[in-house]
Amino acid sequence: MPASLPPSRRAGGGEPRSRLRRGLAALIVLPLLSLAACGYGSQAVKDDADQKIAAGAQKIDGLDSVRIGYFANVTHATALVGHHKGFFQKALGATQAKYQVFNAGPSEIEALNSGSIDIGWIGPSPAINGYTQSAGKNLRIIAGSVSGGVKLVVNPKKIKSPEDVKGKRIATPQLGNTQDVALLNWIAEQGWKVDPLSGKGDVSVIRTDNKVTPDAYRSGSIDGAWVPEPTASRLVAEGATVLLDESTLWPDKKFVITNVVVSQKFLKEHPAAVEAVLKASVETNKWITAHPDEAKAAANKQLAIDSGKPLPADILDPAWESITVTDDPLAATLDAEAEHAVKAGLLQKPKLDGIYDLTLLNKVLRAEGEPTVSDAGLGVRH
Repeated sequence: MPASLPPSRRAGGGEPRSRLRRGLAALIVLPLLSLAACGYGSQAVKDDADQKIAAGAQKIDGLDSVRIGYFANVTHATALVGHHKGFFQKALGATQAKYQVFNAGPSEIEALNSGSIDIGWIGPSPAINGYTQSAGKNLRIIAGSVSGGVKLVVNPKKIKSPEDVKGKRIATPQLGNTQDVALLNWIAEQGWKVDPLSGKGDVSVIRTDNKVTPDAYRSGSIDGAWVPEPTASRLVAEGATVLLDESTLWPDKKFVITNVVVSQKFLKEHPAAVEAVLKASVETNKWITAHPDEAKAAANKQLAIDSGKPLPADILDPAWESITVTDDPLAATLDAEAEHAVKAGLLQKPKLDGIYDLTLLNKVLRAEGEPTVSDAGLGVRH
């Protein structure tokens, strides 16, 4: 079961029970439906950075391709580097690695559910929502990827301490996403009240697309933001300061920000292909750890391909410094994040038993001589 959290991460002093119960059954679908309606989409990656197939390579499971989804974000470092350096293609042999870049979790979950992609890198909240919406039938979390990379950055002229956040306008990327839940939980821990849907209360929570958050900060329409990298460092480049690094609120300063998920259908029908992708993911993380500067450059080159331009050094360097790649999905922290969403009034108590299947990951780790990782009691029972 999940490890106990320090007082700063335990819920408490939040909404009364009657408030939490109100409309919870409907609220669970809001992050998926509202974002799908906002036009968040994806784009196929057209570069051939890692599309070289070795002579004599064989297809895995007879598959022509494996379709992989991820975001053009620093917090998806494993996917960015594994793509650019060819680790996934090498592991898949003559089966082509095909990529789709997404702008938000709900659209990636929809793609996974529809069979448009097979495997994806995604944050914990969309994974929880996708699993719960399908009554535990559509996806599994099969590995970790990245920890950290989330900060509360603020206008130093208006906010000099955590107490100053009260009464201010703080942005999050979207209603019910991972950072939105984290901010609402932190607000409750301060003893303040915010309506989770409207964002109105002692703090005004402003749901703002990461792409326009720097403009919102520059115009003065927000006073700060609880956001992932590289948005946090973009705001710092605009004059904001880091008030809080979310990692400091977690045991060992580790919490899941990106997982690897797979459709259950694909996992059942093509375990060899899934194992190959996981082998490449583990190899990529090991290479990133051993070659941090080269890995940062590779990630930025892929970001340039995916988004149209690379990140400048004053944004890339601090963003890269704040993340840690990890094969461990840090399952206990995902369970805690789900609890925070429930207490904030954004999620009905989810049944997460079976959301993880770490069988193939642990097989790969044992083969590499690495320690196996835990599903915190939330794994599927074979």
